[in-house]
Amino acid sequence: MNLIIKLLITAVAVVVLAKGLPGVEVAGFTSAVILAIVLAFLDAIIKPILVILTLPITILTLGLFLLVINACIILLADKFMGGFNVSGFWVALLFSLLLSFLESVLYSLLDKDKR
Repeated sequence: MNLIIKLLITAVAVVVLAKGLPGVEVAGFTSAVILAIVLAFLDAIIKPILVILTLPITILTLGLFLLVINACIILLADKFMGGFNVSGFWVALLFSLLLSFLESVLYSLLDKDKR
């Protein structure tokens, strides 16, 4: 149940960001839910592999290269999905930063409600 709620929160965050951020398009809420599932899959499977492969450059940049990996995950999701479009790398980087921030705020609000 918690996973479903987190996926729905991510979908809402994607829709909000797509409305306000030029260069990001989502076809509808259904596409946003599918995107949340795709992002969860990519974060669970592909991202750890990329982190391990790029560990030297991540250490050299004091962890800032992880932002590039997040943008690459967003661009991969763009390639896998038809109802989601990101116009370029910098937009994907900004989208991933804003999505992470918005998700953390929404998850913290959800956690406060449980207490």
